[in-house]
Formats: sequence, structure tokens, C-alpha cells
Amino acid sequence: MDSTTLARKARLLRWLMNCYPPYLGAGIRVREISADFRRARVSMVLSWYNRNYVRTQFGGSLYSMTDPFFMVLLMENLGRHYIVWDKAAHIDFVAPGKGTVYADFSIDQALLDDIRRHTADGDKYLPHLHVEVRDAEGTLVARVDKTLYIRLKPHRRQAA
Repeated sequence: MDSTTLARKARLLRWLMNCYPPYLGAGIRVREISADFRRARVSMVLSWYNRNYVRTQFGGSLYSMTDPFFMVLLMENLGRHYIVWDKAAHIDFVAPGKGTVYADFSIDQALLDDIRRHTADGDKYLPHLHVEVRDAEGTLVARVDKTLYIRLKPHRRQAA
């Protein structure tokens, strides 16, 4: 795909995700998906519909804002010959989210090369990726550790 087509695809995906009812209901906004699908930025405002009993960001919404992004970025960069699933996650709540919070996702060429190397013989690979949720002042609100399951699709494994 050329860069113009990729940029359109990234914009369309951002728009669709922003229309996704669970994200709308939680106040989650996808602010950016880069044209090369290597970066994404997500925010969540604090409002009455995502506030918990102590009037801070609901933990489930904090996790939800981080849920699919590493998987989506990797799927777009690895291509259709790979299975990419979220396998496990752990969230560590560090400080209360009292306002708008942000999560910045990034993957690099070294990670993509590492994945391709580990899966070249048809084996599964379980990379561990990390993202931080921070407030507007930069205070760490939560750390999220994700484990993904990545493997060549069956028809590609036979070729390997």
C-alpha cells in the first residue's frame, strides 16, 4: 500500500474506533494513529459516566483505553499472514486519575524484526509490551503490561 492509502486507512480506523459504543460511553478518544501504524495516542476524560465511587477514573475504563492498540498496530505492520491476539494483561494502578488521562503506544522496527525472527519457523511468540497511562501533568496513573500471542497462520507455517 502506498503512504496515501495507509494514511486514509489510519484515519478511517481512528474514526471508527471513536464511534465504537464502549469507547463513546467511557469517554475514550483515539487522538492519533500514525499513517505507518507505528504509533497511537488515546485519551479519556473524567466525567460522570466513567467515574468510580471515589470520583476518580474507573479502573475498567483505564484498562479499556489500552486494550486493543498493540494488537492493532502489530496486525497492520506484520500483515495478513500472522495471527495476532491479546493473550494476557496486567494493570498496576499507581495514582488516581483525576482528570483527562493519556496513553501513547509505539512499536519499532526492532520489535517487528524480533517477532519475525521468533516466528519464522512457525513457532508462537509471546512478546511482552508495556504502556503507561498518564494525566495531563505527566503523573503516572497506571502501568499496563500486555502479552500478545503471535504466530504465522497455518498455511504460512507449512511454507516455513
